[in-house]
Amino acid sequence: MGCSSSVPDRNTGRVGGLNPENGGLNDARNLRVKLVLLGDSGVGKSCIVLRFVRGQFDPTSKVTVGASFLSQTIALQDSTTVKFEIWDTAGQERYAALAPLYYRGAAVAVVVYDITSPETFNKAQFWVKELQKHGSPDIVMALVGNKADLHEKREVPFQDGVDFAEKNGMFFIETSAKTADNINQLFEELAKRLPRPSPS
Repeated sequence: MGCSSSVPDRNTGRVGGLNPENGGLNDARNLRVKLVLLGDSGVGKSCIVLRFVRGQFDPTSKVTVGASFLSQTIALQDSTTVKFEIWDTAGQERYAALAPLYYRGAAVAVVVYDITSPETFNKAQFWVKELQKHGSPDIVMALVGNKADLHEKREVPFQDGVDFAEKNGMFFIETSAKTADNINQLFEELAKRLPRPSPS
């Protein structure tokens, strides 16, 4: 099974797993947020998600077709829980027109590039501009340089990622889905940056 397989929500057996007790609404302690991954084909979006959700890495990962859906809940130190409903979009050009369907209404966007490929860094910048134009105004965005384990083949300087993220008000991190480096930190940082609903 590749890095792009879609599975039902672990907690409920249903894809999405909306909580019927509270109508699927967030309270100040239990957030449920839509997260979308964007980036060129082959940058490792599916592998990042699979590493986060299942702790697995599959080097024979298949290409995502359209999009796949997974979810994962994390608990923060302040005892808030955040359930990420993760839409992993296909990176191929022919699916680009579908991307707005997935990022519409997303509270979080993770834009991924491959540190060994300047082309994927250019594509990441394109996605950031798209999100700024068409995404939610208060969307939390992260720029992720993946494949950090391939540092000897690096072609995108670390500082380029830092500079672009700073200029665009994003959080920046380099990860390796292969070694699991910074994967959990990425999602924890995103969870901490989410706006909290005020307790009613």
